[in-house]
Amino acid sequence: MSKLYIVPTPIGNLKDMTERAVETLRESDLILAEDTRHTQKLLNYFEIKTNQISYHKFNEKQRTEEIINEILNEDKTVSLVTDAGTPCISDPGFELVKRAREEGIEIIGLAGASALTVALSVAGIDTYRFAFYGFLPRKKSELEAEISNIYNNPIKTFVIYESPKRIINLIEMLKEQMPDLTVCVLKELTKLHESSFYGHIDKVLEMLKNNDDVEKGEYVVVGHNNDYVEKEDAGVKVSVHGIIFDKLINKGCSLKEAVSEVVEEKIASKNDAYKASLEIKKFIENY
Repeated sequence: MSKLYIVPTPIGNLKDMTERAVETLRESDLILAEDTRHTQKLLNYFEIKTNQISYHKFNEKQRTEEIINEILNEDKTVSLVTDAGTPCISDPGFELVKRAREEGIEIIGLAGASALTVALSVAGIDTYRFAFYGFLPRKKSELEAEISNIYNNPIKTFVIYESPKRIINLIEMLKEQMPDLTVCVLKELTKLHESSFYGHIDKVLEMLKNNDDVEKGEYVVVGHNNDYVEKEDAGVKVSVHGIIFDKLINKGCSLKEAVSEVVEEKIASKNDAYKASLEIKKFIENY
């Protein structure tokens, strides 16, 4: 029966390649690779002879239909890989998996390397809930808007991928909107020159600026927004959560009424107040 395998590959250290991943690639009829030249080095290392073709963001939509037809009509087993890590996580693959689902093709995902999970596991930052943003926009206005979205997200822990040429600029812009941010910047995960920079964003920014090799390697940024949905009121930072709690306790109003008052008094937007109320409700229920 035709199948589509989603196969993670090492993000740096080749020893992170699982036996199952090697076996799957060997037994596949075809490998879809983001960069065939890059993947060929991996295949050579593990003596895998399976043919491969390119499958990347520039040909994803066109090639998806070709691959789906090949799987269905020729009963082929196909494996999807990316340059490093798990496919579909800030990498091509979504279109193919979606179409395979629609056509009833069996899809099998393998466990394996992912910069996202490795970074979260070693960051020393609360990972009970987190938001993953991948690579942020390059255009300044779009980047500022996305950082604003991160700031207003009730999920306070976030993960961002960044290139070495833009890492300093990213941290500076994060600092502008979240000056009390706790952050862990991880560089070259699982590789020989792996390093990390952890602490208050001021400290981390200084360490990065003083690092001679800052523009070498790939980065993962894990942050915890300590200033989440805080607003300026008479020069004092006041938490939306705190204001809603105050209304609940001191005025004896319902949660719905407290949220309405916060919005009417323009302390917070309707969206921010509603998000805060959901967290408060959850806290009360679990108390």
